[in-house]
Amino acid sequence: MQPLDTRTPAVLLRIDRNPFHHGTLGAVRSLGRAGVEVHLVADDHGSPVQQSRYLHQMHPPPPPGASLPEVAAVLRSVATRVSAPAVLIPMDDISALAISALHEELSSRYLLPGRAGGVAEQVADKATLAQVCARAGVAHPVTLVPESAAEAAGAVALLGAPTVAKWSRPWTLPQGVGLRSTTVIGSAREAEQLFARRAEAGCRLLLQAFVPGVRDADWFVHGCAGPDGTVRGGGTGRKHRSWPRAAGLTVSGEWTANPRLWSTAQRLVASLGYRGVFDLDFRKDAATGDFYLIDFNPRPGAQFRLFADAAGIDVVRALHLGLTHRPVPPPQPSPGRTFVVENYAPLTALRSLPRPRSAVPSPAGELAWHADDDPAPGAALRRLWRRHMGQRLRAGVGRRSQLFLTPLSRRAPAQAPAVLPTPNRERAATDA
Repeated sequence: MQPLDTRTPAVLLRIDRNPFHHGTLGAVRSLGRAGVEVHLVADDHGSPVQQSRYLHQMHPPPPPGASLPEVAAVLRSVATRVSAPAVLIPMDDISALAISALHEELSSRYLLPGRAGGVAEQVADKATLAQVCARAGVAHPVTLVPESAAEAAGAVALLGAPTVAKWSRPWTLPQGVGLRSTTVIGSAREAEQLFARRAEAGCRLLLQAFVPGVRDADWFVHGCAGPDGTVRGGGTGRKHRSWPRAAGLTVSGEWTANPRLWSTAQRLVASLGYRGVFDLDFRKDAATGDFYLIDFNPRPGAQFRLFADAAGIDVVRALHLGLTHRPVPPPQPSPGRTFVVENYAPLTALRSLPRPRSAVPSPAGELAWHADDDPAPGAALRRLWRRHMGQRLRAGVGRRSQLFLTPLSRRAPAQAPAVLPTPNRERAATDA
């Protein structure tokens, strides 16, 4: 592996509150194993991430709903407490957008990839992503932006059921109100009900044509565009399982070579002049074989460690190498390598992955939380997840008991069960 510049620390920023964000732990381990001093700006006290032996120091994040000046103030404060100008890496969309907007101010204190004006904002906002794809000649599902409940109902009639409903800026969604960034709906009535929650969501509702797929139709591409635009440190992968099903984060994925998809991703990144780490989600149309871009995330996806190649290079290491003016080695792909998130796919984790006995990643695959050279986060995750599931089960029993004791005439209509907290799904749809 090309040695990283251990004199240059890294600062990971995650503004979204999510204690189960395994991508953050992946970045801490990847850089820490290479000898880099890793700082984390996030609300992760009580999270398994803080137990990692590779985490040098945690710092308080900006407050919820922080303004750009507040984010800048926090990052200036952190910069005074690290040993040298650090590589700054966003771990969620809102952090990526804040860093993009503050690029000029932060570039004197941090090492940042070059910024093409407004690109991060264009690709992260799902309303403008369709326009970006059209300019680059990349297939994208037909997307409509209704301006009224009647238009929302009409869009479903035009696109056909099922229809994919998305919030254009999912990082604005309030927590705990049952709004998901992506939902598959089957009727005009559902579209009208979602449209009625626009003010609550804080962004526009999009209705998108559903791309019919078969098993393993969902693909993703990760990479890091260096200063000269060359893409290194990633690859193409298939999503075998997701949570929630069909519209969620990758809980089981496999590195699968796909030259056609890799070429499409490179063409899109080049057309934008994008620099830095990216995570793209595609769906393959079962009828035509075409790949449709579903999401473009301007930051590492939570499953980025799937693409740790035979030389140990992944996207965050490629970024660190590039920003410290060190060469990024030619790729050494490891097709067949897998990645599993244990708390969402425990049986898959138990039966499909070996447990390596060293800090060197297994060529066969990797678990999101467990690592033999860093066992504390996995143990903490298991404790927290058991407690979390116990609380959910007790809450469910309580609701059923209350329903049993309540006279039929006073019972409220049945509601959908509450969902478990997810690792950002972008807040949800892609992690990814």
